[in-house]
This record gives sequence, C-alpha cells and structure tokens, in this order.
Amino acid sequence: MKLLRKSILTKLKRKNLGNKILVRAIDKLIIDIEAAEWHNPLDIKVTRSDADCIHSDGFYFFDLNVHRTMT
Repeated sequence: MKLLRKSILTKLKRKNLGNKILVRAIDKLIIDIEAAEWHNPLDIKVTRSDADCIHSDGFYFFDLNVHRTMT
C-alpha cells in the first residue's frame, strides 16, 4: 500500500528524536502500512490492533505511543 504524505510522519520523527519509543512506533506504522495488502477493515485490525475506524470512507486512527494519527 502506498503511504501518502509520509513527510508528515518523518517530520514528527525529526521533532522527537529524543523519544525513542515514539520514533520506533512511527517506523513500525510506516512499515506496516507500506507492506500492507489490506482489502477490508478486518485486515487492518489483524495487522494493527490499535486501529480505530472513525469514518465510513476508511479513515483510521492509529496509536503512536501517547500520540494518535489519522490516516
């Protein structure tokens, strides 16, 4: 799967380089999304149990340590 606007996540990483837990969580999210072959919402929940669907158009929140990001 292609991750659009990846630059936003990399900017968050650069701003929080001292927070190793957050940096690892961002890296894991990027890897999970780019390697994904999701075809339905259940596939997303299997890969990322922290995924919360917030809109019927397929917008999800993912946990990044104490942060949440919408994709």
